[in-house]
Amino acid sequence: MTDAETVQRIRDRVRNSMGTARSELETLVAFRSVADPRQYPVEECVEAARWVRDAFAEAGIEQVDLVETVDGSHAVIGHTPAPPGAPTVLLYSHYDIQPPGDEAKWESPPFVLTERDGRWYGRGAADCKGNIVMHLLALRALLADGALPVGVRVVVEGSEEMGGEGLEHLVAARPDLFTADLIVVGDCGNAEVGQPTLTTTLRGTANVVVHLETLAGPVHSGMYGGGAPDALAALVRLLGTLRDDDGNTVVDGLDATATWDGVPYPEERFRSDAGVLAGVSLPTSATVADAVWARPALTVLGIDAPPVVGSAAAIVPRASARLNLRVPPGVDALTAQDALVAHLEAHVPWGAHVRIEREVVGEPFRAATDGPGYTALRAALETAYGRDVGSAGQGGSIPLCTALQRAVPGAEIALLGVEEPRCVIHAPNESVDPSEIENLAVAEALVMRSLGFG
Repeated sequence: MTDAETVQRIRDRVRNSMGTARSELETLVAFRSVADPRQYPVEECVEAARWVRDAFAEAGIEQVDLVETVDGSHAVIGHTPAPPGAPTVLLYSHYDIQPPGDEAKWESPPFVLTERDGRWYGRGAADCKGNIVMHLLALRALLADGALPVGVRVVVEGSEEMGGEGLEHLVAARPDLFTADLIVVGDCGNAEVGQPTLTTTLRGTANVVVHLETLAGPVHSGMYGGGAPDALAALVRLLGTLRDDDGNTVVDGLDATATWDGVPYPEERFRSDAGVLAGVSLPTSATVADAVWARPALTVLGIDAPPVVGSAAAIVPRASARLNLRVPPGVDALTAQDALVAHLEAHVPWGAHVRIEREVVGEPFRAATDGPGYTALRAALETAYGRDVGSAGQGGSIPLCTALQRAVPGAEIALLGVEEPRCVIHAPNESVDPSEIENLAVAEALVMRSLGFG
């Protein structure tokens, strides 16, 4: 059988299974698998994990188990040994999801998969349950030939969105469960629908919470305003030191001049992807790709202060903010956090009392892209999509990638997935384009077949 015939056979199998894929994604989306018992029952995550375990067992993975990790979440860990002489491919995803947020902003119920204009809507439809379905489709397309051509490991995490460290601890404690030649991390996406893209870098995180205190308690703004130091005003002034006049992130001692040498990110597409309002300028003097993939970025995630409704005519005695520092590849995350802490301490106005809490850092990641796995993967993606493969960075973080680099240093790690910009992951009305699930499943099946048969 010719290569073209093989590709068409795999394509037909995947396409003919898309009805099943939709049904399975509908089941997965219905699980309210937020890994936070304060918001949703733990059983929602447990049931999702059981479903994932059973689905991969049905898709040909010989041994699939639920492994409880140190943070209480359950990871789905599976393995089918490689045929003699064949490599092993590890397929990763996660079944836990972000909370839906304000459900009033959803055009359809977040836990009911709903089709509109050719897209499938629901929390987790893209991030990351659509990637689970993509892995399943690829495995079934291969299993129809009677056996998998490569060894396959399956790892599906249960606390990624909440920053859980369970799987990272498991990687460190049991690296044998993750040994592979090619690790496919299904938790990224293409630059746009139909444009195959491999993510080659990830920024790390170095978050802190800063607390300022200026008064023993609130005092009347009429009697003391103008003389008494306002903690909220002090916080605003302090946060202002973290941006220059163009809006670029500036942290004393932290380089912010690196440039991106991969595919560009056109400004107009970025504005559309991010939903930037008309007339609002971008807070950077660099290119978009430099700003979101190559340089540090500081975001104020939240502020503790009196709400507008119900606020009193009083000077605020204390205020806090949680700061998210994204750290580009080439910069040590702890060093970046040290720089942020030192900057904040050096720029506190009016002698306000300051206390800074450090959160656990996540290291940035850069993939090695010159191995046989990447060569086969690029060819498979080009065949599946009929287009050249691009490379991009991602401003977000996947701490597992650096953990895997340490535990399995010989493995190639490739990041891809169904999460293109229109998915608006983490926001209301998250969705997935089913054509992305189909094309990526075809590509994944093709790369495993290519690696298995040479």
